[in-house]
Amino acid sequence: MSPVVLLTDRAQLRLGRCLLRTVRECVDAGLESVVVREHDLEQPQRAALVASLAGLPGLTVISSRIPTPAAHGTHLAADQPTVAGRFGRSCHDRAAVTRAAAEGARWATLSPYSLSASKPGYGPPLPVGAYADLPLPTFALGGITPGNAVAAVGAGACGVAVMGEVMRAEEPARVVEALLRVLG
Repeated sequence: MSPVVLLTDRAQLRLGRCLLRTVRECVDAGLESVVVREHDLEQPQRAALVASLAGLPGLTVISSRIPTPAAHGTHLAADQPTVAGRFGRSCHDRAAVTRAAAEGARWATLSPYSLSASKPGYGPPLPVGAYADLPLPTFALGGITPGNAVAAVGAGACGVAVMGEVMRAEEPARVVEALLRVLG
């Protein structure tokens, strides 16, 4: 996966913004990987969204928690049983990343990197050393901005996973461009 992974949450989009259009704009800005959350959608609607996103050229689409045929893989919750096929896992400490690697995960997110406006009160942030020498590619998640992305990668993360900073932005693609530029 690329150094910037977008996690979707249409509830955080500015009023009138469409999720599909937002992701398309982010892809035009250089985004290569997205994790589709949208757990509240009925399964047929969610599957259609994943399929639409998977149709965007050059975009790797990962389905959060729910294996979806059009997706390129599944991103599992911390305590969710493994699934067949390509998967990654949400982790909240080094030991969980090690377990995920032993289960066959291909990547992990490790959170929270920083305080997060998407999940106020969730934390405290992990120590910076938590990202060093992990057994599989691990993305820093939680409170990621263009201002701290380089530090996250410098601490050992293979890249950053970002949700709120992009989803709440007036111009989401500009945030993606800024993240890619600083991590370039």
